[in-house]
Amino acid sequence: MGSEINKEAFLELQGRLVETTTKLKQVQMQVRNKEVEKKRAFLTLEELNSLSENTNTYKFFHVPKGSLAKEQKKKTQECDAALATLQGSKEYLERQMKEVESSFRELIQQSPALARQVMAMSVS
Repeated sequence: MGSEINKEAFLELQGRLVETTTKLKQVQMQVRNKEVEKKRAFLTLEELNSLSENTNTYKFFHVPKGSLAKEQKKKTQECDAALATLQGSKEYLERQMKEVESSFRELIQQSPALARQVMAMSVS
């Protein structure tokens, strides 16, 4: 009975590990995308700042330089806010991963039979 409980605990931890790993990868991808978006907005803003005030700029239609610059500043601020939120999510998920890994180690140390079964599964 004890080994059956350990197997169930192992499978539950394995599911949590897979789920947390997937979520962490998604957050990391979102961070990369927001960083790219922020960099693009920053570079656009730098280019706009090098133009004189009377320069006409175009997006999909004629837009005064000032309003396009405001749009890019706003986009940069939005990216900063999103990155702060994503960083918090990333840190939380990393803590979750450490907890799951610690639980795995504890479970394996408590049940040498389960450790042998896991090793047999990973070798096959």
